[in-house]
Amino acid sequence: LGIMANQNQSIDEDTCILLADELGIEIDMEEPNLDESVEEEYGLLKKDKERDLKLRPPVVTVMGHVDHGKTSLLDSIKSTHVTQSEAGGITQHIGAYTVNLSGKKITFLDTPGHEAFTSMRLRGAQTTDIAVLVVAADDGVMPQTVEAISHARSADVPIIVAITKIDKPEANPEKVKQDLMNENLVAEEWGGDTIVVGVSSKTGEGIDELLEMILLVAEMKELKANPNRQAIGTIIEANLDKSKGPMATILIKNGTLRFGDSIVSGICSGRIRAMEDGPSMPVVVLGLNDVPNAGDTIYAVKDDKTAKAIADKNAEISREKRLSQTTKISLDNLFEKISEEDVKELNIVVKADVKGSVEALNQSLLKLSTEEVKISIIHSGVGGINESDVTLAGASNAFIVGFNVRPTNTAKSQADAEGVDIRLYNIIYKVMDDVEAAMKGMLEPTYEEKVTGNLTVRETWKVSKIGTIAGAFVDN
Repeated sequence: LGIMANQNQSIDEDTCILLADELGIEIDMEEPNLDESVEEEYGLLKKDKERDLKLRPPVVTVMGHVDHGKTSLLDSIKSTHVTQSEAGGITQHIGAYTVNLSGKKITFLDTPGHEAFTSMRLRGAQTTDIAVLVVAADDGVMPQTVEAISHARSADVPIIVAITKIDKPEANPEKVKQDLMNENLVAEEWGGDTIVVGVSSKTGEGIDELLEMILLVAEMKELKANPNRQAIGTIIEANLDKSKGPMATILIKNGTLRFGDSIVSGICSGRIRAMEDGPSMPVVVLGLNDVPNAGDTIYAVKDDKTAKAIADKNAEISREKRLSQTTKISLDNLFEKISEEDVKELNIVVKADVKGSVEALNQSLLKLSTEEVKISIIHSGVGGINESDVTLAGASNAFIVGFNVRPTNTAKSQADAEGVDIRLYNIIYKVMDDVEAAMKGMLEPTYEEKVTGNLTVRETWKVSKIGTIAGAFVDN
């Protein structure tokens, strides 16, 4: 038939039928189950029986504005509650560590803020059970605090607020609670349902109370796992060590990982050469044939052959996905997606130059919701469009509306790479018209702005009759 193939190569269905007919062999083609994932095919997602489930420690991510004391808080918790010796049964690992409070454990993800939190969610990893929002008592709610709230809400994770630096003379926790009310986080003592704890990393005040509150929320959530099954976990971080080869820090979500287990994560497979750990426990493993992606799920399987087969199949699916790249939601393809019934909720990130514009845009956009499509503002804030906005939009399949603001160079490049739609406006009714027209499938072509150069403003002077003069440095 003019096809060169050796004994290790696959041939397509048509060639197979022709060949079988030529050789007088009857074959029965099995129809592939296209709805079944690789994990389902190999029985990796089997449900646990209720009687086998036991309570597991909660996994906590600490988020908040820069310089509000996230690192100091984590260091204070570590120094008080993390036992450095192996005898205590608690081992500190890269990227995650477990603390002990009265015999109960809490696992903290040591990730750099909300962007990493959302990057992991972008890969489909819902690793966090509880988010601790850090707000400084002497500073209040800041832009990154609002971003962190949006990221946590978008992931549908309960938020506990830790008001740090309460030992400072200028600390004003009541103002922080007032600011949080504007973000719909009402403290329990003010009649709301948000747990707010005042802490000081310097004196250690409130640290135990914060950990107790985390355990209380975890108790209410009834987090359970089956320690007596093959492990399922999430890659927290991975790197290539010169002497040890591919290393991965894994957070076990269910089951127990043991020395010698065969494991697979995406297109990587191998055999464990590390210690044993149970649900919600972090562990560093060696033995993978390649460096996996942070945020990917990792499975323990019965043998090396199964691990290799799953990895090969995932590699094949990955190639196909790259060829048929799925498009993110944009105003241009919105009507098409609605027609295909892919969209029931339209997620939007709103950024504007002033608070008043943000509120006006939010209210106007929410009024455009119809029976077919519900509009949801997943994050809104004042200031330019940054990488965090693009990451959140990418993870939530949203598009970004910028009013009198522009994206940073990095955010623009990231949006282009991830296929996130950024729309810039300076007239409010034009935003409404465009979204409404897109929902009806009658959007007019847009005019793209070409940037010819970028400058950094070093100093400004006000001159009468002329206005403001800017002294700038040309970047490119």
